[in-house]
Amino acid sequence: MIEVKNLCKRYGPVLAVDGISFDVSEGEIVGFLGPNGAGKTSTIRVLTCYHPATSGSARIGGYDVFTQSLEVRRLIGYLPESTPLYPEMRVREYLNFRGKLHGLSAGERGDAITRVTGRCWLKDFIDRPIGHLSKGMRQRVGLADALLCNPKVLVLDEPTIGLDPTQIRETRNLIKQLGQDHTILFSSHILSEVEQTCSRIIIIAGGKLIARGTPEELRHNISAESRLIAEVRGPSADVKSAVGGMGGVASVELAEVDGWCRLKIAGNGGSDIREPLAKLLHDRGWGVRELRRETPTLEDYFVKVIAQQSGAA
Repeated sequence: MIEVKNLCKRYGPVLAVDGISFDVSEGEIVGFLGPNGAGKTSTIRVLTCYHPATSGSARIGGYDVFTQSLEVRRLIGYLPESTPLYPEMRVREYLNFRGKLHGLSAGERGDAITRVTGRCWLKDFIDRPIGHLSKGMRQRVGLADALLCNPKVLVLDEPTIGLDPTQIRETRNLIKQLGQDHTILFSSHILSEVEQTCSRIIIIAGGKLIARGTPEELRHNISAESRLIAEVRGPSADVKSAVGGMGGVASVELAEVDGWCRLKIAGNGGSDIREPLAKLLHDRGWGVRELRRETPTLEDYFVKVIAQQSGAA
């Protein structure tokens, strides 16, 4: 549904997007991640026909975003990070105005407004001026606008920004539901939201694509760096020496907490040493009040690959 090939975007001497290529299949929810200045917004603006690429190509639904921009715009619903709204308009008036711009008839506009205000929890606010709404409520109005024409493709840039925890959970569930009927490209800085919502993730930094895959695949790339956390009652020097001398242990960090030795144990090659460690501690007669494996998160992977890219730049 979305095809990007060798896409570049320059602003004078600045290369904001540097030859990235990716695709999003119909019905997928794909997370689009990167630090500030990575080129996410520039890429999204090319895909939504806001400005042209310097080189390369992008197609949505088979239409070229540069030469067939009107066809592309009919397929896309776009929620920018800072939603441009008319604060003096009431929610119903604004959505009716937007429906007219999309060429919907009066009957179609009424049905669409009822549908999107229900999905975006705006029914109780439909006759309020937009200027009187909170930032989170305005974000809902922007999402309702993006859904107004029931587009095949949704491009959502930070859709949960400004929302409270309950609204974030509701929005996450809504995005999952929308994925049943729409192809979604979802940009966010909240990695836990992306991990719980998206079927696949694309990471860019410095204008370059540096990683892609499912959340599970990305986490697996650093699974070898998982570590054990243990709290042991015993002489600290003896505990560190015994645990550090085990096979499969790369390093041991020890800190004393309330008379207990708190260990952070890094393994070699992703080996799981919980069972032999438990046996060692039992044989030594040392008490144990915690023993668990700490698995790297998507955030850990994101920080690692961004750091690697920054170091290579």
